[in-house]
Amino acid sequence: MSIKAASLLFCGAILSATLAITGAEAQEASDKGAYLTAAGGCYGCHTNIKEKGAPFAGGRPLETPFGTFYTPNITPDRDTGIGSWSDKDFLTAIKHGVSPLDQYFFPAFPYTSYTKMTDEDALAIKSHLMALTPVTQENRKHDISAPFSWRWLQWGWRLFFFTDGPYVPPSNASDAVARGGYLVEALTHCGECHTPRNFLGGTDNSLYLAGTANGGEGEKVPNITPDTETGIGDWSEGDIVSFMKDGMMPDFDNVQGSMEEVISHSTSKLTDEDLAAIAAYLKSIPPINNKIQ
Repeated sequence: MSIKAASLLFCGAILSATLAITGAEAQEASDKGAYLTAAGGCYGCHTNIKEKGAPFAGGRPLETPFGTFYTPNITPDRDTGIGSWSDKDFLTAIKHGVSPLDQYFFPAFPYTSYTKMTDEDALAIKSHLMALTPVTQENRKHDISAPFSWRWLQWGWRLFFFTDGPYVPPSNASDAVARGGYLVEALTHCGECHTPRNFLGGTDNSLYLAGTANGGEGEKVPNITPDTETGIGDWSEGDIVSFMKDGMMPDFDNVQGSMEEVISHSTSKLTDEDLAAIAAYLKSIPPINNKIQ
């Protein structure tokens, strides 16, 4: 074999190996984006499941005490979705609650929790969403009355109820508790539903995760602090993991309502390691006695 031929073969082998590595990295990034999108609950909120709407194309009604919000199209359609958004646009929206048009989002969109997400995870979600099939579907206007419909008033609401910044794990937290806290507080945003809100829609953090009788969709939302009387204090970590995987409670009752969707489209997609981390975190937080009537 000539030196030239050997050189070509060597270069070809190097190129093939490089392409294989690049392909593997791309697949890993794609898998990560899909996983984080599931953890973030994006499908359940941005798909009008009851009316068999296109995945992630929005239009799902969210009933709240302030009126009905309709989720937006987050497919990569450039006209009606997020196809024209830059990385900066996406990070500003998901972590700071401000649209590319410099408008404040209503807190029905859980940017108040997503702000704690890392930029890396947020952009992995964006990468996954941008790889979806674009769907042309105009966003529906929210059905909310004044003054709650006055978007400019959100600047004042944010002063009282929005803390911008990354997730900070509890001091001396184990790796599992720290990871679980990130998942609960940032990605899966459990506090958005499981923490009661005041008359202005701000969360009452003195009752963090202690449940509410006036949750979204008009549902009662249970106390998930480790209180033995009113919460999940008598659940083992294994019970919590099993519940998040298949919706079965320790008393063999099945979950109903919105949580059934959360489990089906979000928590059941998580790894056993991440579910165990969530369980460890929930068992580590202060118990709060708050009976949901």
